[in-house]
Amino acid sequence: MTDKAQQDRVLIFDTTLRDGEQSPGATMTHAEKLEIAGLLDEMGVDIIEAGFPIASEGDFKAVSEIARQSRNSVICGLARAQLPDIDRCWEAVKHAAQPRIHTFIGTSPLHRAIPNLSQDEMADRIHETVTHARNLCDNVQWSPMDATRTEEDYLCRTVEIAIKAGATTINIPDTVGYTAPRESAALIAMLRERVPGADEIVFATHCHNDLGMATANSLAAVEAGARQIECTINGLGERAGNTALEEVVMALKVRNDIMPFQTRIDSTKIMNLSRRVAAVSGFAVQFNKAIVGKNAFAHESGIHQDGMLKNAETFEIMRPEDVGLAETNIVMGKHSGRAALRSKLENLGFELGDNQLKDVFVRFKELADRKKEVYDDDLIALMRTTSDPESERIQLKSMTVVCGTEGPQKADMVLTIDGAEQATSQTGDGPVDAAFNCIKDLVSHRARLQLYQVHAVTEGTDAQATVSVRLEEDGRIVTGQSADTDTVVASVRAYVHALNRLLVRRDKGGTDGREINWKDVS
Repeated sequence: MTDKAQQDRVLIFDTTLRDGEQSPGATMTHAEKLEIAGLLDEMGVDIIEAGFPIASEGDFKAVSEIARQSRNSVICGLARAQLPDIDRCWEAVKHAAQPRIHTFIGTSPLHRAIPNLSQDEMADRIHETVTHARNLCDNVQWSPMDATRTEEDYLCRTVEIAIKAGATTINIPDTVGYTAPRESAALIAMLRERVPGADEIVFATHCHNDLGMATANSLAAVEAGARQIECTINGLGERAGNTALEEVVMALKVRNDIMPFQTRIDSTKIMNLSRRVAAVSGFAVQFNKAIVGKNAFAHESGIHQDGMLKNAETFEIMRPEDVGLAETNIVMGKHSGRAALRSKLENLGFELGDNQLKDVFVRFKELADRKKEVYDDDLIALMRTTSDPESERIQLKSMTVVCGTEGPQKADMVLTIDGAEQATSQTGDGPVDAAFNCIKDLVSHRARLQLYQVHAVTEGTDAQATVSVRLEEDGRIVTGQSADTDTVVASVRAYVHALNRLLVRRDKGGTDGREINWKDVS
């Protein structure tokens, strides 16, 4: 790689298996760690921090096995500034084709006070431990924990000591997510200017997200000369998490005009890895999470949907396929417009004229007001309509049911029959039976209920229920269907629709007994 190519290259250091796993409750099994490491290696992550070998026997075994199975990535282990830690780390990573030891110590006044070390005593320890690590491994990274709250003069002193002792990468952590982008850039620039030997090593940045600025801080550091970003999948990590791998990778890709840096990450594998990490860690990805959230490529607003249908670039700055998604998701909901509904229905195989679309759109809005999200199956159910309003001699005006553990159950109903409203109250063995008894009381017929069938169209407690009712009278067989988020309402409307069809058959004098499917949805 040429000097210029190296200068333009940003190394991606993933610490999902170390810092990410430190999130309370995010512990992964041995097999899960190996799986995630394999996916990271395949995606092109430059350095994988596989764990903290001295922390437990399980962590040591995981790091050792990851080191053995890695094909492309540098495999790194973490060690405190103590010789036993460093030795244990080397024993774990030495099997890798490209091993790295990462050792650290807290340099801020708050962290110096914990081991009660003076500045000189800590400086001596840094020299001793980094030297020891470098004698074991050619690739050594050193981090002054809480660097952003360390006095600048002392930070420069310790970085210089680490470089002279053999560190090849100097990582500058914003351990508590305290800094801001301008400060992050200034800190890297200051170190590169003041520290002897700074031009011979790689500066890295490790930013936490306590104030929501981790990604911005990381990118600011890169613009100032850092060439390694430490991050995690989904931003997993201590407290509010870390810089998210998917965010920095896509930011570098999308804004290459102002940040002309390259990574070797295969971004098309991001979504799959994000979902797998969410599954094994138990930390679900929030819907509005940048890049990998469920809503990152979803559009419900009618204005946005219309723009997307005309030109995807109006509301998307990257393509779904760039991160491994098949396509943009046009989410149908109460904010959706006619254009989105027509497009979605056409994708489902329904061609509508303007008048049909107007009618369906009204009923779609009624449904969307009752459901958080309208799925494709909901729309298919919605389209099961061939009814002629003029043939609907019977219509459900209103209904109330009372049900519970004590019977009999009761229904109060108002039907509009040939334009006149008629009301009744009936009881029955359950709310559906009571409602059907109301219909029988108000509409004279000898039809026998041959079939009553209910199934949920989609998932969730707000799912639509599709009800099918088959009636037979004097050899005439008719079927009515309806869908509604209220099962009893869907049942009544299916029964009424079947009766309306039966009345049509009576008027036409049909007696051939063939089944007629008359489907309607409210």
